[in-house]
Amino acid sequence: QPEGPPQPAPPRIFQERQRITGLPLYFQGYLSVWHSRCQEFRVYWTELRGTMLFFYDDKKAPTASNKLDISALTSATNVYPDENGSAQFILVLSNGKLELKANDCECGKEWKGFILTVTELSVPPDASLLPEQLRRMHEVLEKEKKRRITLNNCSSASLNRKSPPSSTLTTMPACFYAVSQQKAIEMSEKNPSCGNLILRPGSDSKNYAITIQHKLDAPRLKHYKVMSKGTSYVIELERQVTLTSLQDVVNCFVTQTRGNLKPYVVQ
Repeated sequence: QPEGPPQPAPPRIFQERQRITGLPLYFQGYLSVWHSRCQEFRVYWTELRGTMLFFYDDKKAPTASNKLDISALTSATNVYPDENGSAQFILVLSNGKLELKANDCECGKEWKGFILTVTELSVPPDASLLPEQLRRMHEVLEKEKKRRITLNNCSSASLNRKSPPSSTLTTMPACFYAVSQQKAIEMSEKNPSCGNLILRPGSDSKNYAITIQHKLDAPRLKHYKVMSKGTSYVIELERQVTLTSLQDVVNCFVTQTRGNLKPYVVQ
């Protein structure tokens, strides 16, 4: 992991990432992420944008190799040093956990502080944080509050129109595509590595639908209706499931299939 304070990406790369993500940059630097398959930590150039973490293989890469929505963060462990002097902490999410490692304890506490600021909409009362760090977190807090207000206004306007929001809105899950049922089938069959769950507009243009390619015992193609009712969303199953957001709808399918369903996201 490189030494010294992280430097910003070149302007061209920064602008390209801004265009691709559509989210404000709040914090950035090197973070190591635990990969259970490899049983090791892997270093990424990491950006906190909105309530998303974007992981880049290369500091100058315009597109992220992985990304994670941390808006459903339930808790975060204390930052603790390992035998090599690095600092580890764990983010506990509604659908699992993420083990992270920073270069040192100060860096780890700073990462944790910014993450808690944007997810809890409150600057954490950590006495070990420096005044300058706290000042920057308060700035990020105000920006995130304004961003949420804008998103809520956009969502309200979309509900009043009784039509699915544009796929360019950052409130929509990353696996939402404004495509037909047939197009969703073609996308998942053509690029299975991108995922097997697509959220799309419903046939009535007022509600939504989920298209999945399930391959447990045998390949199975299924479609589920997701009805928009007020500020809630209802999955049409034998026993209806009511959730408060479309992201919760996606998370529900992933959780109930123990990760066999993965949101379709083009990297």
